Amino acid sequence: MKRVLSSRESRMQVLRDNRYLTGLSDSILQYLVQNTHLSEYDAEEIIIREGQPCQGLGIIESGWVKMYKNSPTGREMIINIIEAGDSFNEVPVFDQLDNPINVGAITDSRIWLIDAMALRSVISNHPEAAQQIIINLSQNLRKLVGMVAELSFYTVTSRLARLLRELPQDQLSGSGSQRLTQDDLAARIGTVREVVARSLKELEKSGAIELNRGKIKIVNLDKLIDCE
Repeated sequence: MKRVLSSRESRMQVLRDNRYLTGLSDSILQYLVQNTHLSEYDAEEIIIREGQPCQGLGIIESGWVKMYKNSPTGREMIINIIEAGDSFNEVPVFDQLDNPINVGAITDSRIWLIDAMALRSVISNHPEAAQQIIINLSQNLRKLVGMVAELSFYTVTSRLARLLRELPQDQLSGSGSQRLTQDDLAARIGTVREVVARSLKELEKSGAIELNRGKIKIVNLDKLIDCE
């Protein structure tokens, strides 16, 4: 991790664009500007460790970042993969407990961090900020409920088909670290690489996708939807 110099104007713009802070007055944002900094992370570098004290709210300026949990045996389950403009680590900022998940850089990334204590001070002194935060946390909760439902009610092949349909093409057939591996896909849907490999073969036999040296190409969207 390397701290990067940033202008007051660039910090102000980042705060204005953030979904948790949209609509707040410039006077509130000016206070947060003083408590915001930019850092660079290398690909595969850990940004946040589970169980450690929360430092603040992260905002991605560039790059791809994964949020994940590790099992006692070391198995990794990816909760989400996020990109430029997205925020992470909201929960410990607002409940004042330790980080509930790990966050790591998939690619070289630049991350803004808003100090947790500064955000909590804003919430305490400006109730209008709390309403915006509640709305966004509720949206996150709905996504988690959807994830639980998928794990409970759908087969691995169905979950994989849905994931492939939702992912950007460069994460399926791009080059370099942006393309997801079978391990990455397995972590996203709560299974292991061997099961994903079998499901990918099933989808290929159905005519929904083509596999070529680790790259996945969707060739028939209707058949992929039928597999969900």
